[in-house]
Amino acid sequence: MSTATQASCIVDTAYTLGRICRCVRLYSRLRYTHAGKARHLELSSGALHTAPMAHIHITDIEAAINHWRALTPSPDGITLAPALRALGGVYARMIYAHEDTIDEDSLPAPALAAWQAWYDTTPDTPCIAICSTSQGDDLCKGCGRTFDEVQFWPAFTPAEKRSVWRRITLEHSAWRFNRYAERAAEGPSAHPGNTTAPA
Repeated sequence: MSTATQASCIVDTAYTLGRICRCVRLYSRLRYTHAGKARHLELSSGALHTAPMAHIHITDIEAAINHWRALTPSPDGITLAPALRALGGVYARMIYAHEDTIDEDSLPAPALAAWQAWYDTTPDTPCIAICSTSQGDDLCKGCGRTFDEVQFWPAFTPAEKRSVWRRITLEHSAWRFNRYAERAAEGPSAHPGNTTAPA
């Protein structure tokens, strides 16, 4: 075999190995294991990245209550619609217990259904079509989500998504909140002196 042929074979082999390594790295990032309710993203380094906690923040309960107050106003200033009674009971218990969050699974079915109906009126994803994670960033400059959050967003529950929404809103550093705010589905938002995520 000539020297030129050997060199060509070496280059071809290196190229093939490089493609294999890239595929292995991608596969290792996409190994997704379920451990009960908590889901883990398992990376080749051995580190475990957990999905956002499925907790609903009290500000989301407030937003859902306001949604239903506008949707089903009281006819006499006293009587409440069933959705408002369900959410109001949860809200009252959280205030009494000085709790900021409640586990998604612990919500009574009527309250969860009422909260879900409000959630369905909010933007699903914070994406503004500037995805720097596709260029190798671990944190997207456009929306503020991590690489894993972007990749596994469709598998997240509504409460997990709202947890991410709340974090990126409080951080308020992603381009969706400043440089490219006009691209945000919910419109420009002020820096959170309040603690509410987009609703």
